[in-house]
Amino acid sequence: MKAFLVFLGVATLGAVVAVFLLLRNPAGGNVDEEPVASVSTAAASASPAARKSVLLDAEGAVIEEFSGDCANSGYPYLCRYVKGRLLAEDPRLLTRDGLTIQTTIDQRLQRAAQQAVDAYVHRDDPQVATQVMIVPGEGAVQAMVTSRDPADGPGFQQGTTAMPYALAAALAAGVRYDDGFMVSDEYRPRSYSKFKDCAGRAVADPTHSIHNRKKDGTRFVTLRSGTQDAVNTFYMQLQEKVGLCETIRMAERLGLRSANGKPLQEFETFALGLIEADPVSVANSYASLAARGRFCEPRVITEIRDGSGAGRPFPAHCVQVLDPAVADAVTGVLADVLAKSSLKGVGREAAGMPGTGDISRTAWYAGYTPGLASAVSLGDSRGPVRHPMVDVTIGGRRYSHVDGTSVPGLIWKKAMTEALRGTQETRFVRPDAERFGGCHDACPN
Repeated sequence: MKAFLVFLGVATLGAVVAVFLLLRNPAGGNVDEEPVASVSTAAASASPAARKSVLLDAEGAVIEEFSGDCANSGYPYLCRYVKGRLLAEDPRLLTRDGLTIQTTIDQRLQRAAQQAVDAYVHRDDPQVATQVMIVPGEGAVQAMVTSRDPADGPGFQQGTTAMPYALAAALAAGVRYDDGFMVSDEYRPRSYSKFKDCAGRAVADPTHSIHNRKKDGTRFVTLRSGTQDAVNTFYMQLQEKVGLCETIRMAERLGLRSANGKPLQEFETFALGLIEADPVSVANSYASLAARGRFCEPRVITEIRDGSGAGRPFPAHCVQVLDPAVADAVTGVLADVLAKSSLKGVGREAAGMPGTGDISRTAWYAGYTPGLASAVSLGDSRGPVRHPMVDVTIGGRRYSHVDGTSVPGLIWKKAMTEALRGTQETRFVRPDAERFGGCHDACPN
């Protein structure tokens, strides 16, 4: 960044001097910074003439001008995300003209996502739908769209799309597909110490009961069936077995982040998705599963350049955070969830999980193929608690209640089907049946 600021101060001396300075002292000696290559023809022709900053897609084509004022942007969510990244890097970047900001956005996927959102949520609806698409194993954000620009950002409680974090923690701890518990339609912890946060504090609430959305009575529920039916009381018992802190740490490793940027709240109901989540991070956490446990920091900007042709790259940062076999086992369960739902049939092997929030206050769908992960969120911008999605009209259609497989799931399926059209087919690695199949120590009877 030191070199980049030097460059901006001396740009009038010419491109050769600027490039020379950058190559002699790349980013002040930071090992994550790399020598700067020559500017591409597309980037050079895009920005310097009018001295307007521009956003480019992954191929170097112009998406739109960028001024930092996102109110009039064609893609306000993308614009605000880029603005936030520049502010974090150096606020003075927003005062500069003539920047060429190369992104990871694929405009075909961006259009597919926007068209899918617009097909189900109108721009004058009080509800806001958001969709993000990310490449597993790379962290490249290829699409990020909303139905309209939300004033306070797109963070909503993620609902049951949080269950796969507890599922991954359980499988990593040795729980098998057919292990399970006797559950009823109500769960209440027996003591305050049944759940402890990562500081060791007791955070369970024996005075509070958790209920299932669907009443099926007392029965034996397995890891597989509990996930397929998104059984709240099963997942409370599963989280009790594997540990609240272990579940939260698993979510963090896979990439989950809160919408406000603060640490994840360590509630006993974490596995039911009561935290307000960042849509990029939800999509990216599922991308980590698709990439067989390889987490990559989500990346929208790949390079920033001035009209003279020198700048700095934003390289990918990836790390293995989960045993590939455990990630494959999670995918095996989520593939069954999708295959047995109304959303099956995107033209590729796929896995997914609906995210139904408490009392239909929010709704999500998150899923992936081996090559593309996506998450869709939906909630009322006036406040989901005061305005739950019960007996509402969204996109001109009436819904008695909105869950993860309705509006968000339909958006996800439409966008993913189009995004995958004409792409090379890839397949998941089959789960290790010997390691994860059957039951171990929590079998029926």
